[in-house]
Formats: sequence, structure tokens, C-alpha cells
Amino acid sequence: MNAVGSYEVRTRLLYTSRIGTVFLLLIDASIWLQRPDIVDFHHRVQPIPGPFVQDIYDFVVVGAGSAGAVMAARLSEICHWDVLLLEAGTDESFLTDIPFLYPTLQTSRVDWKFLTEPSDRFCLAMKDQRCRWPRGKALGGSSTINAMLYVRGNPRDFDAWRDLGNPGWSYDDMLPYFLKLEDMRDPRYANLSYHGRGGPISVERFRYHTPLRNHLLAGLEEMGLTNRYGEVNGPMQSGFAVPHGSIRNGLRCSTAKGYLRPAAARKNLHISTKTMVERILIDPNDRRAYGVQFEKGGRRYQVMVSKEVILSAGALNSPQLLMLSGIGPRQELERHGIRVIQDLPGVGQNMQDHVATGAGGYTIQPPPGSPPLAYDFGDAVGVDTLRRFLFNEDGMLYGMSLCEVMGFLNTKYQDPELDWPDVELFLASLSDLTDGGRFGKRGSGISNNYYAQVYEEQVYQNSYMVIPMLSRPLSTGWLELASKNPHDHIRIHPNYFDNPKDMMVLVRLIKPILCIEGLKFADALANTTAMRNINATLLDYSRSACRASNFLNKDDFYTCLVRHYTQTIYHPCGTAKMGPVTDPMAVVDRFLRVHHIGGLRVVDASIFPVITTGNTNVPTIATGEKAADLVKAAYAADLRAHADTLRECKTLHTDYSAKAMEESQAV
Repeated sequence: MNAVGSYEVRTRLLYTSRIGTVFLLLIDASIWLQRPDIVDFHHRVQPIPGPFVQDIYDFVVVGAGSAGAVMAARLSEICHWDVLLLEAGTDESFLTDIPFLYPTLQTSRVDWKFLTEPSDRFCLAMKDQRCRWPRGKALGGSSTINAMLYVRGNPRDFDAWRDLGNPGWSYDDMLPYFLKLEDMRDPRYANLSYHGRGGPISVERFRYHTPLRNHLLAGLEEMGLTNRYGEVNGPMQSGFAVPHGSIRNGLRCSTAKGYLRPAAARKNLHISTKTMVERILIDPNDRRAYGVQFEKGGRRYQVMVSKEVILSAGALNSPQLLMLSGIGPRQELERHGIRVIQDLPGVGQNMQDHVATGAGGYTIQPPPGSPPLAYDFGDAVGVDTLRRFLFNEDGMLYGMSLCEVMGFLNTKYQDPELDWPDVELFLASLSDLTDGGRFGKRGSGISNNYYAQVYEEQVYQNSYMVIPMLSRPLSTGWLELASKNPHDHIRIHPNYFDNPKDMMVLVRLIKPILCIEGLKFADALANTTAMRNINATLLDYSRSACRASNFLNKDDFYTCLVRHYTQTIYHPCGTAKMGPVTDPMAVVDRFLRVHHIGGLRVVDASIFPVITTGNTNVPTIATGEKAADLVKAAYAADLRAHADTLRECKTLHTDYSAKAMEESQAV
């Protein structure tokens, strides 16, 4: 039966895949004709050709992602500093702007297409038992392909960083950078002291929501779980609220849009795309970075730096480049024949990720004669949806399907008196049934066999998902080099559920209704009056390895679901840990300088000592903002010597930014 079911899935997807593909092509072509605000022709980054790259720069920034784009923009504010930004991917596409289409970006040309190593403890429902780990390969990095959910993290996260030997990184230290990066456009929150105005990253509510959202909110209110402030970035994180997003005029606001486009015309900033950095050049005698080697257009280049190399390639690529350059665990480097310049055991270790599960899917039934309550695939690829998007600037394509409502809860493993939740939940107004496996299945990497067992007999039904995510996992993973070839992807060992408490947090249930863990919360929500009214029903797992009849208790059933449908939420971090030199696993100090190596800093999520409570994109941007100030402070004497130039430079950049904003609003 399994083989037959798998064949049916393959056959159906073969015949229906054209529908989604044609719709995406139609949107792309229509945007060029009808949406000049997305095309943004006059402000798009114009990459520098290889032959025009200078021999030497003051700074070379490797990676144009959530932190790298910030670094390049902020350092190039100093007019007499020449900055080169190197990015392996291309510019953002038109489709990356559209919130609803973010799942289609996974496995596309703007995704690095990473896979975890096979495991018999997690990702069991995935092809070859390997989970996909999407990472952005474009200007803006993962801020270009993520779900745009705007979450700062919890104040206690950053206080914990400080307490681990990193003074200057407490929440009070980081708050000014959260305010600096933010342009809060939601009028209900814009004038509050803990939100910022005028920053590069615009923050709005998603423009579209399904009728299901009101049912979800009513169910949460029955359970007493709504956030009293209506958001998760204010005085209290615990509870459920409608999320804010990194959104500008309803569309994605990546760091490429927020930071690079306004800065791209600066004469002292060169941006090179389609550029594969192969290694950092380090003098083995004085242990100082003096340049970067990269490949572009089939040619190899070496560029020197007079000040520093800033490594912002992300939590997977930054450790890989450190190791390829001779910095990392001695045994790992010697195994691949790489000369050891600095033995740093922590490179590639301490890897943390917000493990989640997509197994909490429920079908629903709208009242007779009513339109669908959740997203409907037929409507999503319909002419009316495209028309509303192109001409009315509203409709389904402006929605965030993954998260109509977001919440943070304390489980029994967390002190209930602390506002420091250990579970985050996303209430999604679709499931893997919705598109029949066209995009969601591919993005998650679900095997045809598993899809046939669980989903095939109910495809395209109206449905939703409750996705519980472990906020602060105790299990840590590691990275290994596949070879000394920089084109070979790093080997990823997430090590999910190595600590059994992580699994308990995701699945167990205890009595107090305010302390429901993971998937058991999904059951409790489905049994509220609001959700029973629309017949919320858990997906049928009776044909899968996780059929309830196989288990004596429900905890074991849920454990099976989690081990099969394991999921990342795009948040790997910690692989170049920040900490004092006395910490044997620390890679960078509190100024983000690589220990024992001069002229080299790491600025991205890999420096997080401990993962933050919530989505990691905004903390990564704030890290870039803080790091830019750290670099400027390190060269204070140089800045004082060029005080007159800096005054002229500031006026020039202010005038340009105002002009760019005026032109953008006119469009």
C-alpha cells in the first residue's frame, strides 16, 4: 500500500505542479508591468564587475545577510573608509517581496539548500531522514526568505549573555539598537517608548488575515492565554497576539531593502554578488587577517584589507570559512589537510536551533454555504487573488500563512513567575494538506511515502496547523567539514532531542491550563467551544507509523509525531560563540574579535552564546548595529583625524537618504 500511495503522490504532483509554477511566473511577469514599487528600478543594488574590484579596501564584509548588510551600510557611512561587500547569491527577486509566497522560496535559487545529516532520532518523515535547513543566498540573506516575523527576544536572554562573561550585551545595552533599527508603523505602538521610529527596518501588521484568525483568537481567549499588551515585543512576552512583521507597505522589508538600497549609491561601497568566498587570508606568523580570496565569474581574486575582515556569512558558512582558513578544532582541520593557524575548539560547536514540529495539523469545516475559513489553494492561485494584489494592493498574497497568531507559553519546566517562556507557538492558517504538497511538502522535505500515509486522502481540505517550537533547547549540535573544498556544504548535526527534556517540553501535558506543553496545547485549543464550532479535527495518522493504536499512552504517540515531523524554524546559531578567552569553547570576545587573530571579527547569529527566546532575525540585525559601533569605536582616533570629512559625509548621506525616501514614496 505504501508503494502505491507514494506513486499516487508523485503522479498527482507531476500533473498539478504546473499550476503553481505558471502562477508564480505570471506574478513575476505582472509585477514588472504593474508594480513599480516592487521593481524599485532606481534603488536596486548595481553589483560591481569583477575587474573593477579594487586591490585593497579598509574593510571587506563577507556575506550580505541580516548582519552583513547592516555592517556594510553602517561602515560605509564613513566616507573615507572603502568597504567591499561580498555575497554568494544575487539580488532579491520580485517574488521575495510577497509575504504569502515565502514557502516557495525554499529550494529556489535564493536558498543555499542545506540538509542535515541522516538521523534515526528525528526527521524520520523526511526524504533520507534528512531535514531541510533553508538559508538565504541573496542580498539580505535569510531576511530575504524568512517568514518576516518581528521578535526581539526576551530581556533575560541578553542578560544571560552578559552573565556568561560578555559585558555590554545585556538587554539594557541592546535596547538602543533595537530602537535604532526599527521603524514602527503600527499607529497603536508607534509612539511607545520601547519602539523606534525612522529606522531601516519597517514594522507593520500583515495586511491580510483569514476568517480563521478570529476563531483562533476566540479559542485562546477561552483558555485565558491572550497577551495583555497585544504584542510580544513589549513589557510582557508571554501570551498570544497577532504578530508584527518586518514589513513595509505590506511587503517584505529585508536588510537588503532597509540597509543596502539606501547605501548602494555611495562611492565608497562596492557590492559584489555571485561571489564565492573561499578563505580568509591570514598571516600565520603574526596571526592577522590581511585579505580575502574569492571566486567570481570563473576567475579567482585576492583582495587585501588595511583594517579588518568582517565575517558575516551566517551560522553555517561563517564557521566553515573559519575552518577553511585554518581557524578551528585542530583535529578537524588536520583531518582535511588544512594548515592550523589557530586551534579554536569552539568553531562549529555549540550549535543551537529552535526545533519544532509540523505534526499538529487539523481539518476544519466552515458553516454551510460559507467561504473557506483558512487558506484555500484554488483561491490562492486564482485570477482574483492576482488582480487584487496588482491593482488594489491587498488580498491573500499580503498574508502570512505560517503565523496568523503567535504565542509564548511557560511549561512546567519553567518558573511560572518569570516572563521567560520556554515554548513559542505559531498558529498557521494552512497545513500540508492545503496545497496538496506542491510547496509545503517540498520545503519541509517530506517523503512521498509519509505524505501518502498521512495527507493524501485529505488533500486540499481546509485546515490549520499548531506549530510548537522549543525556545531554549538544552541539546546542542555541531558542524563538520565535508572537505577542504569551499563549494561543498558543511555537514550539519543538529543533535535534536539529545537531552530528553527537550522532547518532554514539546509533547507533555500537565494539569494547569496555563502550562500546556507543545502538541498537547494544540489538542486543548481544538477542544475549545470556538474551535469545536468549526469541527477542528486532528489529521488521521491511522495509516502511519504513528498510529495511536501502536502506543499505550498519548505521550508516546506525540513523541512519535515529533520524531517524524521534525522541523527547523530557520534559527541556527551559536557556532562561533561569544565569550571570554578563559572559556575554552569561545570563538570571539565581547567585541566580536576572533580570539588570538587580529583584523578579523565575526558578526552574525553564530556569535550568540545562547539562542534567544523567539525568532532570531531581529536580534541578528541588532547585533550588526552594535558591532558597527564597536568597529567605529576601535578606530576613534582615525575618525577624529577626519572630523571635517565626516561632517560633510553625514550631510551627504542624510540628503541622499531623504531623497531616496521621497522617490520611494512617490513610486
